[in-house]
Amino acid sequence: MAVVTLDPNAPEYVRRYVNLADPRLGAQALFATDEFFAAKERMLNPEPAVFIVGKYDENGKWMDGWETRRKRTTGYDWCIVKLARAGVLHGVDLDTSHFTGNFPPAASLDACYCPSGAPDERTEWHEILPSVSLQGNSHHYHALAGERAYTHVRVNLYPDGGLARLRLYGLPQCDWAARGADELIDLIAMENGGTVVGVNNQHFGLASNLLMPGRGVNMGDGWETRRRREPGNDWCIIALAHPGEIEKIEVDTAHFKGNYPDRCSVQAAYVTGGTAESLVTQSMFWPVLLPEQKLAMDKQHGFAEQIARLGPITHIRFNIVPDGGVSRLRLWGRLARGAKA
Repeated sequence: MAVVTLDPNAPEYVRRYVNLADPRLGAQALFATDEFFAAKERMLNPEPAVFIVGKYDENGKWMDGWETRRKRTTGYDWCIVKLARAGVLHGVDLDTSHFTGNFPPAASLDACYCPSGAPDERTEWHEILPSVSLQGNSHHYHALAGERAYTHVRVNLYPDGGLARLRLYGLPQCDWAARGADELIDLIAMENGGTVVGVNNQHFGLASNLLMPGRGVNMGDGWETRRRREPGNDWCIIALAHPGEIEKIEVDTAHFKGNYPDRCSVQAAYVTGGTAESLVTQSMFWPVLLPEQKLAMDKQHGFAEQIARLGPITHIRFNIVPDGGVSRLRLWGRLARGAKA
């Protein structure tokens, strides 16, 4: 897995929400009208697109994305993507990286809510992004209305060409009423709707990797900061998917050996109102949920009796001292009933 760094020009929704088109979470490319030059599945690859000089296959130049043949008839090409979870979409990145003379001049997005199976001819589609112009070898960021939940998205290319990556950022929908009162839930898991709302540094690895399912596959699959050369420590602020009372915490430093943090701690609070920016200052004064704990390299650390009983919380501040890399963070707790997710 390549180290995935954040585009410095990416809008806030890229930092705030989950990519619901991520196959690691369960997203799938179901159908494409054409994929002569490059398979539709490549478009969902979570790693940045690459260009390999001199690589060809039986149909022509190998490209890292979804690419259709040159259309010699009327109409346009399209592909249906099943989202990893039903969710409310807040933004998209239509990425044409490395597609220069073969990118589509325009694209649009439709979406549907079809929880019981794949869309068919009776499915009602809603336009969520009108046709927009595309350029070659570029990211195209567009905010979406985020008004209702969808399960599938149809990306339309006018009339044909190649799309390196499709990213659909949103908030997963979860039926919290159906969860058991005594069920222990990872309340910051990305698939449940946990999100990173602030981070001071993510030079080598994104803080959102902390919330991904499973264990990290290598050192690039975690949150890693640059080497700190001044006093202080690094931190990130995470919003829980639903208010809850925390009973277990896991800090996993998988694959981080010469660069794991020396220690960590967690602060927490029940927050109402404010913005992501206002939380940064407030979080410095939040009460301690997990006092500072010593960490070791390449290890899953579990904490239970060390956790303070603060009652229901909505946000945490995860502190690593002084810097370094953590692969995954889990907060297992029970739902605070009656609290709004």
